[in-house]
Amino acid sequence: MPELAHAQLAAEIAATGGVVMLVGAPDTGKTTLAHQIMTEGVKAGRSIAYVDADVGQSTVGPPTCVGLRWINTEDDLQDLSVADELRFVGSTSPERLVLQQVLATATLVDVGRRSAELVVIDTTGAVSGVVGQTLKYHKMELCHPELVVALQRGTEMEPVIGMFRRFFAARVETLPVHPEVVPVSPDQRSERRQQGFAAAFEDPLERWRVRPTVFAPTISAGLDFDRLDGVLVGVQDGEGRCLGLGALEYEEGVLRVITNCGEGMQGLRLGSLRVDLADHRVQRVNLREVMFGLDR
Repeated sequence: MPELAHAQLAAEIAATGGVVMLVGAPDTGKTTLAHQIMTEGVKAGRSIAYVDADVGQSTVGPPTCVGLRWINTEDDLQDLSVADELRFVGSTSPERLVLQQVLATATLVDVGRRSAELVVIDTTGAVSGVVGQTLKYHKMELCHPELVVALQRGTEMEPVIGMFRRFFAARVETLPVHPEVVPVSPDQRSERRQQGFAAAFEDPLERWRVRPTVFAPTISAGLDFDRLDGVLVGVQDGEGRCLGLGALEYEEGVLRVITNCGEGMQGLRLGSLRVDLADHRVQRVNLREVMFGLDR
């Protein structure tokens, strides 16, 4: 029975510890299994690092970021929304941003590995095609999990499973989707992302005047700053960490960032989305078009 298989593997992982990565298409219960593993880990007295790398349907921290949460008690599992550390990716989709997503995940896995006995990596549902398989290959390459759990309804994960077993030494286990997993509609996913952005831009918001020199990637000389209006940014400290999200505003010849996490801000990383702070809806942007002055 799927329920028994999930429970047995969760208990085994909690007893063993180490780094485990959960993979599967959308609506296969990766986050549900992660919660089950962490619940068993707490019961076993494990110190746990939960790395949420699902940048489109974030559990820890805002969308567009990979988040880390330390778990030591059952109370820690009640609300996972606040991250202990963030790394900015800049999009809710891995397209064109595989490098950023892999590095953000690997960096936080390294942070977790240094302090926790059990590291649980929750991943996006991108598992097919060139982008999905490339993303998963490089996460394996840089995160070095001892165990991978692949959740599948049929045989849809077999290409990825075969790739993992051919190229990496990690143990790979498969599980059927838990019968209590309920599919989420595209509209529900969009609404959840919208709620995530709304939480990230909660009051009190402040407007900080910024110079063109604070950005990564660097802004091209002569760029019309109006093209940056509304672009999502990651607010960075001076040690590679993301403090939270911001939105650029260009008004009356002045470029500003709107954010609620400006204290400690040392720089801004440009994202690949525009965010409307009135309704917290986003749309994709091509940074190359923005940076080189092409039409939107």
